[in-house]
Amino acid sequence: MYKLSPSSINLMLECPRCFWLSIVKKIKRPESIFPSLPSGMDKILKEHFDRFMEKKELPPELKEQECVKDCKLFDDREKLRLWRNNLKGLEFYDRKEDVLLHGAVDNLLVKGKKLIVLDYKTRGFPLKEDTHEHYQLQLDIYNFLLRKNNYSTEDYSYLLFYYPNKVLSTGEVIFDTKLIKMKTSAESGEKVFKKAVALIKGEEPEAGKECGFCKLV
Repeated sequence: MYKLSPSSINLMLECPRCFWLSIVKKIKRPESIFPSLPSGMDKILKEHFDRFMEKKELPPELKEQECVKDCKLFDDREKLRLWRNNLKGLEFYDRKEDVLLHGAVDNLLVKGKKLIVLDYKTRGFPLKEDTHEHYQLQLDIYNFLLRKNNYSTEDYSYLLFYYPNKVLSTGEVIFDTKLIKMKTSAESGEKVFKKAVALIKGEEPEAGKECGFCKLV
């Protein structure tokens, strides 16, 4: 069985051969050092949101946003625990192709009978005009996974960015937030998933001319 995730499919878009080698031959790119701060922020943000979820409220950074006034936080704790797990997450198993797609969500909003993906992002600086566009694939795949698990989703998702503003005299770091609403497509998520499946079932792609890693293998 082959296992895919939003990050591995993103690699496919970057370099088909590196993707093929990673999934089919288990030859992965050398891992770079990953800072621990984003992981720590991710953990405390989930705890922060869960405290408000238990009170059936939205946290301040969402409560002041007009676009989510009719929403509430998803409150199935057991499903959230599984869906946030990086080793499990939301899953869809394509039995015919023997391929498992999974992705770990940060949180979900509920509007009526539909779910809306809510993903946290931490940055060192304020957003650029196209910052949110880098996460389109990830959000499309999350929506595809939810629909494959028989959940209805809106045709949009939210990215909630946190970035530092200043340090108070008491040593506390103040973060600014920005909520970005993004149009998403489960159909686009399915399309790129099928493209990934077709690639791993085929022959090894040619080395990418612009890919430095391909030159090492």
